[in-house]
Amino acid sequence: MKAVRFHEYGDASVLRYEDVEQPVPGAGEVLIRVAATSFNGVDGNIRGGFMQGPIPVTLPHIPGLDVSGTVEALGEGVADLAIGDQVVGFLPMAGDGAAAEYVVASAGILTPAPTSIPLPDAAALPVVGLTAWQALFDHGKLTAGQRVLINGAGGAVGGYAVQLAKNAGAYVIATAGPRSSEQVRTAGADEVIDHTTTDVLTTATSVDVVLNLAPIDPAQLAALPTLIRSGGVLVNTTVWMPAPSDEQRGVRGIDLFVRSDADQLARLVALIDSGELRVDVAQRVPLAELSAVHAQAATGELHGKAVVVAPVA
Repeated sequence: MKAVRFHEYGDASVLRYEDVEQPVPGAGEVLIRVAATSFNGVDGNIRGGFMQGPIPVTLPHIPGLDVSGTVEALGEGVADLAIGDQVVGFLPMAGDGAAAEYVVASAGILTPAPTSIPLPDAAALPVVGLTAWQALFDHGKLTAGQRVLINGAGGAVGGYAVQLAKNAGAYVIATAGPRSSEQVRTAGADEVIDHTTTDVLTTATSVDVVLNLAPIDPAQLAALPTLIRSGGVLVNTTVWMPAPSDEQRGVRGIDLFVRSDADQLARLVALIDSGELRVDVAQRVPLAELSAVHAQAATGELHGKAVVVAPVA
């Protein structure tokens, strides 16, 4: 089968489109004929060798944490899936990913794919959708009537977070640049702050939850708890800068490390098929051109979610 791998850590040029032996599912696993994967920021960090401690991959490594595709073969003991089922999932970070024609996955991490969007586009959902869900509800405990600030709402996680927060009945304040402000407003934000012209610290006040998705200046991150009401929470996804707290006022700072969760993913899929959650895909790129997506990301030229489409058999 064809796959993209890197045999050494480095920039996007280390990615090779090459022939690889097709994997075989073991007990409790299925073989997926990949429709698509997607690019996530962590893919570039793994490829660059910056995550060798927390995510120890074996070289050569196939990237691609998101997968959408069709079940091709069943391993021993798999009873809940059948050959031909269309599925979506968030693959283990340290294992080989879905930047390939086929990938093996544990049956337990998969959920039926949305039926209302093209199967390749479903690969835009798992990692970023689960990040938004877990930030808002597992850690932020967001409820109807609360005020939430989503800092960095113009990215893929932010797009889902705005929609989910609004669907939950929250008042949504979002920061975004000129390129994405209209998209963020369309997603449901009640207020949109242009971070290129306005200081969020002087504009957004008295919120219950702050979700920080942006690689902001450390001093600005440290000041975000001042915007949060007593007893509130700051959830931070920029893990190289620990989330600050304000213990005197009971404001908690939480660093989010997203985890695969098939049940939560199924809830997101249900929201998509009911029309309550929109999947935005900025570009669809053939698997053979994955290195170009990594290069775009490295130079800051990748805007929105890129879906990486496997070759059609």
